[in-house]
Amino acid sequence: MSNPHFLILFVDDPMASARFYASLLEQPPIDASPGFAMFAMNEGLMLGLWSKHTAQPKPAVGAGSCELAFSLQSDAAVDARHSNWQAQGLTIVQPPTRLDFGYTFVALDPDGHRLRVFSPGAI
Repeated sequence: MSNPHFLILFVDDPMASARFYASLLEQPPIDASPGFAMFAMNEGLMLGLWSKHTAQPKPAVGAGSCELAFSLQSDAAVDARHSNWQAQGLTIVQPPTRLDFGYTFVALDPDGHRLRVFSPGAI
C-alpha cells in the first residue's frame, strides 16, 4: 500500500492562506495561483490549499474540519512556539495544557483549521 503524499485543506482564499502558512512554516509555497497553493513539507508530504469555491467536487467543509499537528522536542519548545504564535496574532483556542498524550496547545488558521503543537508525553 502507498502512503499518502498530499494533505489538502479547503480554504476560502488560497493566496491569503498561502501568506499565512508561508509565515507559519517559514518557507514560501512551491506553487501558488488564485485557486491553489502548495507547500513541500518534510519526508515528501505536500500541503495543498485549494479554494473551497472552485474545488471539484465541491467539498462539504466547516470551520475546524481539519487539524495539523506539529510535534516538538520539549515542553519548553511548545511554550516558545505558543508565545511566538500569540505574538503573531494567531487565535489560540486551547492554551498550553497537559493531556494524556503530552503537553499541547491549539491555534486556528484563517479558515478555522486547528493547528496543534505538542510535546509527546513519556510512553
